[in-house]
Amino acid sequence: MFAAYAARIDADDPLSALELGELPEPQARPGWSVVTVKAATLNHHDLWSLRGVGLPAERLPMILGCDAAGIDEHGNEVVIHSVIGQSGHGVGPDEPRTILTEKYQGTFAQKVAVPTWNLLPKPAELSFAEAACLPTAWLTAYRMLFTKAAAKPGQTVLVQGAGGGVATALIVLAKAAGLRVWVTGRDEAKRARAVELGADAAFESGARLPERVDAVMETVGAATWSHSVKSLKPGGSIVISGATSGPSPKAAELNRIFFLELNVQGSTMGTKEELAALLALCATSGVRPVIDTVLPLTEARDAFARLAKGDVFGKLVLEP
Repeated sequence: MFAAYAARIDADDPLSALELGELPEPQARPGWSVVTVKAATLNHHDLWSLRGVGLPAERLPMILGCDAAGIDEHGNEVVIHSVIGQSGHGVGPDEPRTILTEKYQGTFAQKVAVPTWNLLPKPAELSFAEAACLPTAWLTAYRMLFTKAAAKPGQTVLVQGAGGGVATALIVLAKAAGLRVWVTGRDEAKRARAVELGADAAFESGARLPERVDAVMETVGAATWSHSVKSLKPGGSIVISGATSGPSPKAAELNRIFFLELNVQGSTMGTKEELAALLALCATSGVRPVIDTVLPLTEARDAFARLAKGDVFGKLVLEP
């Protein structure tokens, strides 16, 4: 079957480690399902995998891709929850977890094998492309806003870094929940699109805000960390789900954090129950993922190059 996969590891030039070509189809095994992939989406995790983060060389070749929607062996339209426990059957509270492309082959292929437990029904209201956007970036945003920050209607949330998949999901979901949404970004065009998407205001990165906010959604990392901390009300929360600009800010801002009793929380992906809730929200409310471009899997290299350059607003979808 045709697939996009990590053939080697290259920390300095990750795109050189990406190969497109034929690999064996996954084999059925007890408790697992083989899904025919109809749509899959890119995440920064795929670029990190090519650099060797979470993917040791002994597991190569590794098909990339965490997200997918497709059809199982019984003809059911399904969405894949890509967080998999050690046993391959659900994720227990004390069980080590992994996601597709770290230990198990991913979704950038014509077929993928996953534990049957990890399949959820795809709502008829969502296309395969829309549904495939949800299990990583949109699930991450959902958990950040509603589980970790416990954001409530009327509160103000700052989203750092306009344009990325998680950031656009945060804007749409926060607005749908009745929050006031502010966004920062270096690119003027992306800030303007964030406002079109529903953000109440967009500011240049590092700009002084009109007032402090209740919560900051942080995916940028070192470049925006100090601004995130300084933008919070006393008792406010920063929720971190990524650090695309690096993990080591120049200043930790510890004095401000303890003196203002700020909450700093990490957030990674989400549970199967949260994904089910997100699917239901989209199906019933009319909320839809923001899709930048839909490309055939044969053009995966171009999609990876765009993601690496940051030349994207919303999700890049690949169709086998």
